[in-house]
Amino acid sequence: MRRILTSPVFVALVAGIMAVVAVGFIAWQQFGGSQGSLSSDKVIVPATDIRGDFNLVNSAGDHVTPGDFPGQYLLVYFGYSYCPDVCPTDLAIVGQAMDILEESDATAAAKVQPIFITVDPARDGPDTVGVFAETFHPRLVGLTGTDAEIADAASSYRVYYARRDMDDGNYLMDHSAFTYLVGPDGAVIGIFKHDTAPEDMAEGMADMVAG
Repeated sequence: MRRILTSPVFVALVAGIMAVVAVGFIAWQQFGGSQGSLSSDKVIVPATDIRGDFNLVNSAGDHVTPGDFPGQYLLVYFGYSYCPDVCPTDLAIVGQAMDILEESDATAAAKVQPIFITVDPARDGPDTVGVFAETFHPRLVGLTGTDAEIADAASSYRVYYARRDMDDGNYLMDHSAFTYLVGPDGAVIGIFKHDTAPEDMAEGMADMVAG
């Protein structure tokens, strides 16, 4: 038993579980100590006023702000291209949800702009975020910036992230894994949890955009 408890695999597993718990607790605090109310079982309406903002760089090297998408609903996800599992899973869901919405309600889909913001600007430059984003959906815009610009953007959405160094010299980024639906006025009107089914995300977006 002692060998199991002290094995590298067991220690890494416990560290991973603790990281997930820590991220969840921090997110719970940041959303006002409550998940808010459910407009349906598809999307969380935040209990506190969250107004996302950013001034970042796209794959072409142009600075982008929410003002570049007038009248649009923004579907925003924070992650990084070196993420081993969570980010690819969530972004695949975003892409599938957009496809479903485009097929079921093209008018509503045209009002939604999906955006990916990296929390690892050191490795995710403009070219990298552009290619990475397009892997999941042709309309998904990848954004990066300086450390300070990323920190400001994450803070406005109350996103938690932190670097975690590995024994082999590489590092991972711990981060909250929510997808934010932002209204045209900049207020977050819906939050989708990690592993939300794409059908549920599409339905939630349709309800929020129509409402």
